[in-house]
Order: sequence, then structure tokens, then C-alpha cells
Amino acid sequence: MRIIRHLAVLCAATTIATVTTPAYAVDTTTTFTIAGGALTIAAPANASLGSGASGGSISGSLGSVTVTDARSTLLGQWTATVAATDFTTGGATTNETIAKANVSYASLAATSSTGVGVFTPGQLTVLLAQSLSTPRTAYAGTALVGNNTVIWNPTLVVSPPSSSVAGEYTGTVTHSVA
Repeated sequence: MRIIRHLAVLCAATTIATVTTPAYAVDTTTTFTIAGGALTIAAPANASLGSGASGGSISGSLGSVTVTDARSTLLGQWTATVAATDFTTGGATTNETIAKANVSYASLAATSSTGVGVFTPGQLTVLLAQSLSTPRTAYAGTALVGNNTVIWNPTLVVSPPSSSVAGEYTGTVTHSVA
């Protein structure tokens, strides 16, 4: 009987201990910050399209272009733009210049993307390539949440006039993002 009484007292004490609230309670409001980063674009420093003939067509890949959005946005957006200069050789006379209007750009489908968002190429196929006579949209990101990255490998198509002289032509293709 004595053992049962001690067990009953022990059970009652355990029950009271688990139900009893502390005499003092203190809340701590806790905060932290997720820092937003930068919106950047990277492209190869150099590209060679190969060779072709006057009056024909020369095309090739520029190499991977990457937009990295580390701004940690909620429903953010960005637009990558492409522009070009005229391409010249020798003394850049009329016959030694291929106007940027004769250079077309096709962004094509993304080769890779990460994060949440909708990534849309400016020109999905080479058949839809647009002349770089004016700056063009290369890619767009919309409905972006958090950080994201998209990579594409655009094709450049050059149509040198039949009056173009032989030589190695050089110009600049510029990608920007905002």
C-alpha cells in the first residue's frame, strides 16, 4: 500500500510540473536581412564567325551570354539588349565597311536557366534574326522571384554586300541589361 501511495504522489507531482507555466517569460523579437545583389551580364571578349564571300552569308555563334540577377526580387524583371557597330577592314572606306544593318542577331532558346521566372528570347530561331541596325531585345526575364540566371548562345548572321573587299572585318557587339 505504501508503494502505491508513493507512486500516486509521484504521478501527481509529475503532472503538476508539466502543466505549470513558468513564473517569468520573456519574448525576443528577432530579425535578419537578406541582402540583394547586382544584376549583371557577361559575354565572351572575342568571337570569330569564320569566313565567307562577298554577296553571301557568314554566320556563327558568339558564345555563351549570361545574365545573373542576384537582386532577390519579388516579381522582378530585366531586359537584355544587344547592339553593334559597323564592321570594318583596312581603311574603313565604303567598300571596306559592312554596315551593322547587314548584321542580324538571333538569341535562340536558353541553354540553361536557374531560379523562378519566365525567360523569353528576343529571336527564337535564326529565321527570326533581327538586323542590328538598331539595338534589339536579346532576352527578357519577367515574373522573377529571388535570384535567377539565364544563359544563351546567340548566332550572328552577316550579309556582306557584293562590293565588300577581302579582309578581316572587325566590329563590336555589345550586350547590356537593365
